[in-house]
Amino acid sequence: MNQEHEPEATRRHASDTESSRANRGWWDSNADEYQSEHGGFLGDDRFVWGPEGLDEAEAGLLGPAAELKGQRVLEIGAGAAQCSRWLAAQGAHPVALDLSHRQLQHALRIADGTPGEGDVELVEADAGALPFRDGSFDLACSAYGAIPFVADPVRVLSEVRRVLRPGGRFVFSVTHPIRWAFPDEPGPEGLSVAASYFDRVPYVEQDDTGRAVYVEHHRTLGDRVRDVVAAGFRLEDLVEPEWPEWNTQEWGGWSPLRGHLIPGTAIFVCVAGSRAPAGS
Repeated sequence: MNQEHEPEATRRHASDTESSRANRGWWDSNADEYQSEHGGFLGDDRFVWGPEGLDEAEAGLLGPAAELKGQRVLEIGAGAAQCSRWLAAQGAHPVALDLSHRQLQHALRIADGTPGEGDVELVEADAGALPFRDGSFDLACSAYGAIPFVADPVRVLSEVRRVLRPGGRFVFSVTHPIRWAFPDEPGPEGLSVAASYFDRVPYVEQDDTGRAVYVEHHRTLGDRVRDVVAAGFRLEDLVEPEWPEWNTQEWGGWSPLRGHLIPGTAIFVCVAGSRAPAGS
């Protein structure tokens, strides 16, 4: 009887095409497990920026909730569209975009069970080639979506800048770059530096033929800032949420133990410039 081999974890180059293909397959295959494991924490219509549990209803990083009404908002890497559903409840007009067909099927499943919610448009597409006209959104957001998984983040950021009106805000969260120097473990073993923070070689899980089945890309904090500026944004704020006392859960390498000592999430609050950068 053939046994299914566990993917091999390694660090190696992975192109944008390979990364996109691998991550589409990974999220399609793992969406059910992900939503089963984390759906309770995420809620059906809650906007959570990361495992710490920072809620947009309290943080107001997109602006005052009262001012979201009537705004056209693009969510990048929306998963099951929980954040978009919260935006719709505030009177916004969200579009939830994701690479994974299965994740968007979960968005449809949740919507069927929440009558009375505002409409959320679902779009299956690659964040590096957004199927929208220039300046068609007032705001954009992404909670751990797309950006950590692409080889060319400036391409994605430039696409978001293109579809935003001048002065529009884009807020996105990613794993805090410092975490790449530590083992991805929630316990004490995750508190000792084990790798170079400056090693930008992607993390890849591959099958026994060497084919990538999951890819995640590392950028330093400075890299992320430069990427934001190169894409035509002004960085307005960089938020590093502290771990709250009420949150006792572990989520992968995130935990109360580590969260009280080192940051786990970085949230970039960006504003689109008056014009897109040359060559975009």
